[in-house]
Amino acid sequence: MEKEKKGVRLDHISKIYQDPKTGKEFYAVENTTLDIEAGTFVTLLGPSGCGKTTTLRMIAGFESPDEGEIYLGGEAINHLTPNKRDTAMVFQSYALLPHYNVFDNVAYGLKIRKLPKEEIRERVMNILKLVEMDGMESRMTNQLSGGQQQRVALARALVLEPGVLLFDEPLSNLDAKLRVSMRTEIRKIQQKVGITAIYVTHDQSEAMSISDKIIIMSKGKVEQAGTPQEIYYHPNSRFVADFIGEANFLDAEVLSAENEKARIEVAGKQLEVNNFCHARTGDRVALVLRPEAVTLAEQGYLEATVVLSTFMGAYQYYQVMVGDMELQITDYNPVNRRVYQAGEKAFLDFDSQGVYIL
Repeated sequence: MEKEKKGVRLDHISKIYQDPKTGKEFYAVENTTLDIEAGTFVTLLGPSGCGKTTTLRMIAGFESPDEGEIYLGGEAINHLTPNKRDTAMVFQSYALLPHYNVFDNVAYGLKIRKLPKEEIRERVMNILKLVEMDGMESRMTNQLSGGQQQRVALARALVLEPGVLLFDEPLSNLDAKLRVSMRTEIRKIQQKVGITAIYVTHDQSEAMSISDKIIIMSKGKVEQAGTPQEIYYHPNSRFVADFIGEANFLDAEVLSAENEKARIEVAGKQLEVNNFCHARTGDRVALVLRPEAVTLAEQGYLEATVVLSTFMGAYQYYQVMVGDMELQITDYNPVNRRVYQAGEKAFLDFDSQGVYIL
């Protein structure tokens, strides 16, 4: 697919709806500015009602922003109808044509564009091979599994050779195991083709596994944007830390802070930690401590009481109390380590460099 890669820029876009019950207006998306680089895979992630699908639909042209401008490859596109935009959408429902076979479903958009028959055939067969559906072009869509239908929907979008490929929760109708394999396939195809992809999901693990960049949204606004590693290890708010993966929060007081480091006191103990929020001396703060970053030991930083100990195969899952704070711990590969039981005392052992101030 030899075509120029295109980025997407949202310049202070907003979408206002009216609540049907109260009649009051509210922002579904509010004053959002984003730069999505050409050729990258970007995920819009957040809970239901956060504005991620509305944002995607505005890029596609199915909704119009009430404020701001959308640019595709440097061209302002607010005024363009969906079929005039250099985008293609893969829907949650697949939206396949039930009375058409696989070939005709994939060829549909090309026929609308009145391309020559031979070119249509060549492009459709090439795309079906790419999504590993070659040999099935004469099958009717109701004869396909959910995963195969998803591949056909992906092929139908890719065959148009769009500048940007849009995904609206495309895997939510599949079972858990198939979702994992299909998201891997989508990522491989995106990288092979080199297309810009914008993907909407509420599934954190899905976003982490396929994205170059994750944009976390809440209540119509962008909470944080960054690589999966940046989002996970350096969340900039309690919402982000709690939404992406599991997180423990410990209340602490900042005793001193300088040069990206802070000395803090938590549960009567002093620790030196990374100071990514530039906390100031005397501040009351919350610390983020990921469950997998902690182990229980005979000696350590903070004394804890085990209230739950559960063997999960790959890890031992604990719930412990540190003072009046409950923490979760996932102690991986516990086969050669002591397993603590409910009621026992232990210490939390962790790398202080893995604790972050919010």
